[in-house]
Amino acid sequence: MHNIDCARQKIRAVVAGSRVPEDPRHADNTLHWLLRLQPDAGEALQLAALAHDIDRAIEASKVKRADFDDYDVFKAAHAKHGAELLRSILTGCNVAPDIVDEACRLVEVHEVGGDPDADLLKDADSISYFSVNLPLYYQREGWAETKRRSLWGYRRLSARARKIVEKIGYQEETMTRLLREVIDEDIR
Repeated sequence: MHNIDCARQKIRAVVAGSRVPEDPRHADNTLHWLLRLQPDAGEALQLAALAHDIDRAIEASKVKRADFDDYDVFKAAHAKHGAELLRSILTGCNVAPDIVDEACRLVEVHEVGGDPDADLLKDADSISYFSVNLPLYYQREGWAETKRRSLWGYRRLSARARKIVEKIGYQEETMTRLLREVIDEDIR
C-alpha cells in the first residue's frame, strides 16, 4: 500500500470513531474545500485537511472545552494534540519525514493560520464548519453558543472565504437566520 494511501485510510478510520457525528463528513469536506481553494495542494496540506480535528475522535485523550476558560487556548491545545496524534499515524505509515513534519505543523496552526498553506487550511476548515457542522452544532449547543462559535469562525475567514460562506444556504430557516445575524454582527 502506498504510504500516503495508508495514512489517509488510517486517518479516516480514526476520525470515523468520533462521537461527534459530523466529524467524518467535516474531515472529507475540509479536504474538498481545500482542493477547491487550491487544486494543486500538496500531500502534507491534504493530509492536514483530513486530520485537522483528529483530536476530537479519541475520547480517552481528547482536549475538552470544559477544561479551559479561554476558547483560543482550548483551540491551541486541541490543535497541538491533533498534530501529535497525526505524527504517530504518519510515521506508522512510513510517510516521508518532510511530509510528516509539514502536515503536523499545519494541523498545529490550523486554527490560527500564519502562512499561505496554514491560511488555506484555516479557510477550508471554517468553510466546512459553516457548510457541514453548523446545523448539527446548533442541535447540540443551541442558538447562543452556536452564534458565538459561528461569529468566532466567521471572523477568522479571509475575504475570499467570507464570500463563499455568505452564499451558503440551509434548508432550515433558523440556520439561515443565524448565519445572517453572524454576518450582520461582524459588519457592525
